[in-house]
Amino acid sequence: MEVVDEVLELFIDLEADEAQLDCPFVFASAKTGTASLDLEQPGTNMVPLFETILDYIPAPEGDPQAGIQMLISTIDYNEYVGRIGVGKIDNGSVRVNQEVVIVNHHDPDKSRKVKISKLYEFDGLNKVDVAQADIGSIVAISGISDIRIGDTLCSPDAPAPIPFQKISEPTIAMHFIVNDSPLAGQEGKYVTSRHLRDRLFRELNTDVSLRVEETDTTEAFKVSGRGELHLSVLIENMRREGYEFAVSKAEVLYKKDENGRKLEPMELCYVDVPEEFSGSVIEKLSQRKGELRSMGAASGGYTRLEFSIPSRGLIGYRGEFMTDTKGNGIMNSIFDGYGPYKGDIQYRKQGSLIAFEAGEAITYGLYNAQERGVLFISPGEKVYSGMVVGQNGKGEDIELNVCKKKQLTNTRSSSADEALRLTPPRILSLEQALEFIDTDELLEVTPKSLRIRKKILDPTMRKRSAMRAASLEHA
Repeated sequence: MEVVDEVLELFIDLEADEAQLDCPFVFASAKTGTASLDLEQPGTNMVPLFETILDYIPAPEGDPQAGIQMLISTIDYNEYVGRIGVGKIDNGSVRVNQEVVIVNHHDPDKSRKVKISKLYEFDGLNKVDVAQADIGSIVAISGISDIRIGDTLCSPDAPAPIPFQKISEPTIAMHFIVNDSPLAGQEGKYVTSRHLRDRLFRELNTDVSLRVEETDTTEAFKVSGRGELHLSVLIENMRREGYEFAVSKAEVLYKKDENGRKLEPMELCYVDVPEEFSGSVIEKLSQRKGELRSMGAASGGYTRLEFSIPSRGLIGYRGEFMTDTKGNGIMNSIFDGYGPYKGDIQYRKQGSLIAFEAGEAITYGLYNAQERGVLFISPGEKVYSGMVVGQNGKGEDIELNVCKKKQLTNTRSSSADEALRLTPPRILSLEQALEFIDTDELLEVTPKSLRIRKKILDPTMRKRSAMRAASLEHA
C-alpha cells in the first residue's frame, strides 16, 4: 500500500532500527471514531486500535503494593484550585485526602508533607474527578500551592525522589512594553500596564522555564525564556487573547566566569540540507560565529552539518535559512552551556523604510517608495510617523512619505492612478517580524495587526539619539 510504503520510507530516513520497522499498522479515523487493521475493510469502532495497544505496548513497570511514587512532569493552572500537578504513577497508588511527602531530586533536603485535596484522571481533553488512581495512570492533583515540575510525590514511610533532568535556565530576553504608538488602543481588549503585568505573571504558574522581571518603569517588563520560539509562542497566545503591547528585539543573557570573562550561551546546531545548499549554510553560520564540528552524508542526498554556535547567532537566521535552502533544509538546536564571548555579529545588512507622515497609505506614495526596497504595507493601511513600512535595499534607514498624493493639473486626472502597478507587499509573520526588528525598533502586537516601528518616533529626536550613541561608541 502506498501510505504504508511512505511511512516505512520515512522511518528509514529517520534511521529507525529493525524493531521499530517491524510495527503493526492501524488505519483509524478520528472523525468517525473507527479503526481497522485492513484498509479494504472499514472498521465499525475503535476496538482494533485498543487491542493493538494492549498487544504491543508494554504494561506499566513498578510495584502496585509499594508506597506512592509519582514524578510531576508538567503544571496546569486553574483560577479556582490554583496550581495542578500532572504526572504518571510509577509505584503504588494514590487517593483523595492521602498524606504524602514531596521531595525534589535536585533539592532533597527540603521535603514537606502535604495532603491531596483533589485527584483527576483524563477523559479526552477533560479532567474527571476520581477517588483513587493506580500504577501507570496519568493523573492530575490539586491542593498543593507550591508544587513544581520535578517534584516527586512519595510515601511518608519511604520518601525516594525520582531523578529528572534539571530544567535549563533562560538564555534569551525581550522587553514587553505597553503600546504607546499613535494607533494604540484601537484593536486590543487589554492594553494597560496592569493587564500586561497580570498576564505575564500568571504565565509563570504553568511555564517553569519563563522568567518575568519588573523594570525601572511600570510600562515595561523583562521576559526571559529558552529561545525565540519559546517567547514567540507566548506572544501569539497573548495576541489571540486580545492583548495589545510591543516587544523589543531578542537579546541573549550573558554571564561572567570567576576571572571576570564574559560568557554567552552556546548551542549545538544540527542541519540537514541538500548537498547543493551546504556551502551557503556553512558560509552564513560561520559569519554568525558558528564553528563547524562535523560534516557528513545523510540519507536522501542530504548533507548533515553540526555547528557549535552562540545562541545570538541563531537570532533572525531561521527565515534566511529557509530562503537559502528553498524550504528543503531542516535545522534543530539544543542548549550546550556557556562559552567565551565570540565577538560582534552583524544581523541585518539592510536598513528600514520609515514613514514620516501620519495618515493612510496611498498608491502613488507606495509606488514611489517601492523603488527603494520591499514594502510591508498595502494601500489604505494606517501609518504614523516612525512606523517601518518596508525594507531598504541598502544599509541605511530612509524616511519617505507613503501618504503622498499625486498633484492634479489641467492635463492630469485622478484616473491616471489606474496605470500605477504595485508589487505585492511582503506580509511578515510573527516569527519573521521578530527576526527583522533591529535594536532601535519595536514590534507592535495587536489581535489584528503586526507593525514594526522605531523606539523613538520623532525623526529629530531619533537622529539626535543616534548621534549621541555614535559619539559614545567612539569615545
